[in-house]
Amino acid sequence: MLRSAKIIVLAILALAAWGQHPAAAGCQVISATHSADTKAEALTMSRQLAAQSAAELRRSKGWSYVSMSAYRVKPDPFWKSVRPVVPKDVIYGSFVTAKTYTTCFTGVVVPYVCTSGSKVCGN
Repeated sequence: MLRSAKIIVLAILALAAWGQHPAAAGCQVISATHSADTKAEALTMSRQLAAQSAAELRRSKGWSYVSMSAYRVKPDPFWKSVRPVVPKDVIYGSFVTAKTYTTCFTGVVVPYVCTSGSKVCGN
């Protein structure tokens, strides 16, 4: 009987500790937009800005690590008063990696703009 009670108590403690671990983890969606004269620069820089945002989020939340996964976000034009939304006819491509989902479109002031989205999870 005493042995059964010890096993039950240990099982409850193990489940409680295991249940708290996922609750401590958190996720947040981030996006980063960059404009450039070339498609390649806009794409590369928006992805780099997303990685920088993930690192800043890790520091601000006090997480020991982060993982990024591609997440589709709305394209974010800089000149919202001129172009409040990005029409489908100005989007020239979507580029997906394991870490980012990037939508690129033609800009109003600069030729190319890319918005990268990612779901960042950490603990």
